[in-house]
Amino acid sequence: MTRILVIAKEPVPGQVKTRLCPPCTEVQAARLAAAALEDTLRTVAATRVPHPVLALQGLPGPWLPPGFTVIPQRGRGLDERLAAAFTDAHRLHAAPIVLIGMDTPQLTPPLLEAAADALTGHDAVYGPATDGGFWLLGLRRPNPALLLGVPMSQAGTGTAQIRRLRQAGLSTALLPELRDVDTFADACQVAAQAPGTRFAATLKAVRSG
Repeated sequence: MTRILVIAKEPVPGQVKTRLCPPCTEVQAARLAAAALEDTLRTVAATRVPHPVLALQGLPGPWLPPGFTVIPQRGRGLDERLAAAFTDAHRLHAAPIVLIGMDTPQLTPPLLEAAADALTGHDAVYGPATDGGFWLLGLRRPNPALLLGVPMSQAGTGTAQIRRLRQAGLSTALLPELRDVDTFADACQVAAQAPGTRFAATLKAVRSG
């Protein structure tokens, strides 16, 4: 059965969501990162997919719900860390893997379950992000070569990643496009789309403060 893998950073001020500053302070940006991470992890926990894994840079905090296996991130660039996370999670559970980050607190359990289900009939599943990257990547058979060398955090990241999947001859299911929380404008739009999230409540508190 497919497993869900989250890759994330510990929400430490000055180390996460720095593109929110200004108008946010580093502490406020870290609060928003913690809320987004908690929303993401609770969404994963609410799915019917068992044994979720968190590949974490840093230490677990009160935002971590029970039931997750936590593994450390490895590698330097994001491509290396993603490839290593797939490898290490697959070593824990030899099953197809759906990977997401901590930047889409508007994510819902049905959308994650649709991604997991897609790997029963496809080699890969891909969720494009509005900034040109991707918010989800699922692989039936994880392979570091599918990620290593893909330029990350650029406008052409998604195009390069899809090209890599197609060059490998993988059938790929596509999911709806979602907005990552990178800038303050992104944060406002995502909070408006998902007003019941912890992220939206935290943003409201930040703005009122």
